[in-house]
Amino acid sequence: MNARDDQQQAISRRRNFLKKTAKFTAAGALAGWLPLARISPAQAGNCATPGNFPLDIALYKQTFQNWAGDIKVDDVWTCAPDHAQQVVKVVNWARDNGYKVRPRGMMHNWSPLTVPAGAVCPSVILLDTTSHLTAVSIDTSGAVPQVTAQAGISMEALLTALENAGLGLTATPAPGDLSLGGVLAINGHGTAVPAKNEQRPLGATYGSLSNLVLSLKAVVYDTVSRAYILKTFVRSDPESGALLAHVGRALIVEATLQVSPNQRLRCQSWTNIPYTEMFAPKGAGGRTFSSFLDSAGRAEAIWFPFTDHPWLKVWSVSPVKPAFARETTVPFNYTFSDNLPANLNDLAYKIATLGQGGLTPLFGQTQFTVVGGGLTFTGGWDLWGWSKNLLLYVKPTTLRITANGYAVLTRRDNVQRVLNEFATFYRARVAAYQALARYPMNGPVEIRVTGLDQPGDVAGANGVSPILSAIRPRPDHADWDVAVWLDILTFPGTPYANEFYREVEQWLEANYNGNDAAVRPEWSKGWGYSNQAAWADPIALQTTVPNAFRTGQPAGSNWDSAVAVLNKYDPHRLYSSALQDSLGL
Repeated sequence: MNARDDQQQAISRRRNFLKKTAKFTAAGALAGWLPLARISPAQAGNCATPGNFPLDIALYKQTFQNWAGDIKVDDVWTCAPDHAQQVVKVVNWARDNGYKVRPRGMMHNWSPLTVPAGAVCPSVILLDTTSHLTAVSIDTSGAVPQVTAQAGISMEALLTALENAGLGLTATPAPGDLSLGGVLAINGHGTAVPAKNEQRPLGATYGSLSNLVLSLKAVVYDTVSRAYILKTFVRSDPESGALLAHVGRALIVEATLQVSPNQRLRCQSWTNIPYTEMFAPKGAGGRTFSSFLDSAGRAEAIWFPFTDHPWLKVWSVSPVKPAFARETTVPFNYTFSDNLPANLNDLAYKIATLGQGGLTPLFGQTQFTVVGGGLTFTGGWDLWGWSKNLLLYVKPTTLRITANGYAVLTRRDNVQRVLNEFATFYRARVAAYQALARYPMNGPVEIRVTGLDQPGDVAGANGVSPILSAIRPRPDHADWDVAVWLDILTFPGTPYANEFYREVEQWLEANYNGNDAAVRPEWSKGWGYSNQAAWADPIALQTTVPNAFRTGQPAGSNWDSAVAVLNKYDPHRLYSSALQDSLGL
């Protein structure tokens, strides 16, 4: 191959990369992250058409592709039921015809909880919940307001409905293009603990959204009728604990959540605090991460690789608009991070497509520069508005990268120690890899802190705990009251990334080993690393992860009891995928 051929191939690869970016951008501009085109049964190709499928429910094929694009399965049989009884009909058809059934929301996920990457003609029917199962109603007649919503509603639509009724959530995941069902399956969370002297509003929680659930409507197996039926589980039912964060092993069609009065928030950004100060040792003075938790309760640090100053966002409750804050009446106010400028696009292409890892330090530093300039240009340093407009800030056009994720359970007064030890370890390992000309991490570290899923936050008596929530409290450590969420992001397929992630995972488990802190996986992200892949280490899958949900929990309410409930209500394992099977879940 001559130099001209090499040049033409490089041009072709770059065009493909830019086309891919443009496609994501266009999809986000229209209506969020849109699924790839439908294919009718007549265009189905080589995969056999399922027989005897209910005639009143349209069946088609559609490509499944997750957020990072590293899980892609072509032409999966899919349907979009109009209502819950059609869901029941599809599930019973699947049992009788040798198929599995997987609910498909927005596909904004990293872990293969729905379908494994590379599956060919899988015997799976995907239920698109987002087309029709999106109804929402609000009840403010009781002491605690409630919202009942179907599983396919997006978080942006749900929060908009709440805002229109004068209601909101204390914290929520940053993307608006998540389905409620998907968020509840993996105990989706935001970032929030109470500021000093802050009282929890009635109906609120500082844990995950799973802890707001008052009742669930699920499709479960009934031994009397020997069929799958629709059943409602209330929060006081001990069996509901297994369904509140079911990790894809159940099919929820509707949920009723408690909510609280909406709040005005102020979000301030800082980019001038060195990481050595922000993540200083416990007890240090200055602008530490813990000091912002004390003053505001809600903070997130985004630390780009090979930079010394994280982007810190701090939300505070602010009923009255501060004099210098900019009021916003819409979400997604960081346009500079939602759409890559040309220089970042070019660097991303060279790193992700051409394998020029040596550009990673420049890429990290350029990202940081873009943030600073973007905050200045848009007036985004100091924002004020209703909670939805401050808490939603990730759009489908944001850079698509993969991530690992862990929750470190600990005491609030131990947060600074956790962050200092992690930052020291992370910085040293990045430098060690760089000395070998290896750059496994080209995305930022993201740090959040939440409360735990305390059952006492639930309105009414005897609210059970979400058994499989990563932030379920530990009864043997009643003093542990917060979780530090640690995520590290990188382009899919980055050389040495899996080895790096494995080192991080093993260090976390060894360092936060149950004396002052403990680690659980963030279900939606990467974990269980071998040197080749995530979710691939048999010891992690079969021992470490299950034990993280056994240790410190009562015998009748732990990993094993949750598995028993999930198997009871899905004995045919219609809702399981290869990942749940490997976990014994």
